[in-house]
Amino acid sequence: MAAEPLPSPLLDAVIGVGADLDLGTTLQHLVAGAAEVTGARYAALAMTDPARDGLREIRTAEPPAGAGTLDVPVHVEGELFGRLRLSGKQGGGPFTAGDEELLRLLAVQAGIAIGNARLYEAARQRERWIEGSAAVTNALLTGESADDALTTVAERARLLADAAAGVILQPTEEGGMEIVTASTRADPGDIVGTTIAPGSPVLVQLLGGEPVYIDDSATDPRMTTHVRHRFGPSMMLPLQSGGRLIGTLALPRRRGGRPYTDVEKLLATQFASQAAVALVLADTRHRRERLAVYEDRDRIARDLHDLVVQRLFATAMMLESTQRRAPDEPDVHATLGRAVDELQSTIQEVRTTIYALQQPPTEAPATLRGRVLRETATAAARLGFQPSVRFTGPVDSRVPEPTAARLLTALRGALGAIVRRRSVTRVDIGVDTTTRLPDGRSSVSLTVYDDGPAPARGPRAGTTVRWQAPL
Repeated sequence: MAAEPLPSPLLDAVIGVGADLDLGTTLQHLVAGAAEVTGARYAALAMTDPARDGLREIRTAEPPAGAGTLDVPVHVEGELFGRLRLSGKQGGGPFTAGDEELLRLLAVQAGIAIGNARLYEAARQRERWIEGSAAVTNALLTGESADDALTTVAERARLLADAAAGVILQPTEEGGMEIVTASTRADPGDIVGTTIAPGSPVLVQLLGGEPVYIDDSATDPRMTTHVRHRFGPSMMLPLQSGGRLIGTLALPRRRGGRPYTDVEKLLATQFASQAAVALVLADTRHRRERLAVYEDRDRIARDLHDLVVQRLFATAMMLESTQRRAPDEPDVHATLGRAVDELQSTIQEVRTTIYALQQPPTEAPATLRGRVLRETATAAARLGFQPSVRFTGPVDSRVPEPTAARLLTALRGALGAIVRRRSVTRVDIGVDTTTRLPDGRSSVSLTVYDDGPAPARGPRAGTTVRWQAPL
């Protein structure tokens, strides 16, 4: 016998339920179709485990008071997904056995459609997280700084997880963890700098390499930071590679937000693992690049010392010899003297350059010579050209720290005045530890000259600042 065709309303409802692969839309079709085929004024689907799919109860309207209820289970792959409840049959009569049968048929078809929608949604989520992970890896390995790399991880993870914030924490020397970067929809404000104190239960898990999943950050007793009240569900995922903990990726959702599903937790954990590897690789690449820069700077410094300085020194010796052989030619004698002075000055500047090349560029200098060069480089960025710097005598070994600090203050003040003047095209700085005070005591002197206009002495007289202190 031929199978009896489905009633038209039921057929339409079945088609509607299976017509979309989005889970939320599928459930909306289910609830609406159930109300239509049974003539109910109220229909609702209550999920058994709302956290699994991140969905809450779906319903058409508030149930009428005192109305009879029809209730059937919805199973997905043999597991109870939820219960479909109907109330308030139109016309005021009770639900019939036929209504219940139609609803059960719809529930069976809905279970199949929900299973398909789950598979589709899981595949879409995996695709998005894989693409996001690849984008992060590519960004980290194409030249971003360490801070930018952490920001990239936090921002991408926030978008993928549909979180209110993406936060990176790193271990502190005291044994706690501190938020070092945060990505939010608005200004992160006081989030950056927030710390988790040593000994916190959450911290114990994270330092042990275990992820932490939180239902509500505002009420969970394990959360102790002052910003916890802003957030609800959260994931805190360790960033570790090769057994080494780099930091933690935290992805809190807004207060009252939907909980994370098991699939989201798995994908976020895999993302964190991949991001940690990419961070380590990026750090290794940056270290290699810095090493290459150091080696190149060292080579240039050796070349300058071995070739340029020696040739300049030999030329100066030749000029001095010529000067001694021409005592009766005042003009020639004076010209040769100026040439020797210029060469000596050039030798000093080249040696200063050699010293600067030998300093690690990312480290703060500890010597007076290095600190003077750092102040000069700062001024150069505003002047648009590099001032000339010359050191005379054992600058680093003879000047005590209090005197060095005062010298740097004087230099900073002089350079600050220079950058505010117009038409400056030349700045000469000299630090000399071979000078003496009027009473004969040894001293260190600072001279700063610029060719900018000095109103009291003419339009191009230039300005010279002198500072001196005993050693």
